[in-house]
Amino acid sequence: MQFEHLGASPRIHPEAVVAPTAVISGDVTIGPDCHVLHGAVITAEGGAITLGENVIVMENALIRATAANPVHIGDHVLVGPMASVSGAIIGDEVFLATGTRIFNGAHIGARTEVRINAVVHLRTTLPEESTVPIGWVAVGDPVQILPPDRHEEIWAAQRELDFPGYVFGLDRDTPDLMVQLTERYGRGLARHAHDRQLE
Repeated sequence: MQFEHLGASPRIHPEAVVAPTAVISGDVTIGPDCHVLHGAVITAEGGAITLGENVIVMENALIRATAANPVHIGDHVLVGPMASVSGAIIGDEVFLATGTRIFNGAHIGARTEVRINAVVHLRTTLPEESTVPIGWVAVGDPVQILPPDRHEEIWAAQRELDFPGYVFGLDRDTPDLMVQLTERYGRGLARHAHDRQLE
């Protein structure tokens, strides 16, 4: 299914294949020989999304851009089942395995592997030919790649990256943070009320 969102419609190369149950919404460009499988969602929430050539987006993957963080995915990239890419730049020949999570402002260098259920945090830069092991966490710039049992070190780096401030423009110490966050985010998402499904 394709949707016009905020006045922008998807542009899909005639040599790309998009499953009928995939959702493509807004300012999305899909290049030649790309394959978007069943249940995948590619949604441009105010920022553009560009998929290069020969990109495979597998079942139930999510790719989301924001006004502050567009998405660019290079050539010959595989986005695994249930993976999530939000507002990130992905280089050529990258492998994002099943269940990986890539957060806003991340930059992933060419020929990098982010393995099953690994996380690349907000504003993190992975150099070319990096590997994030299964279930591990990449955080910061310069990057630290840590196992999940080193939570205190991950949190120390993550706190400095300021997720609520960077993504939502809110101070983490605001007493009613979740009230403000959900109301602000909800107003942005309400713009989908005017989406138009395309033939």
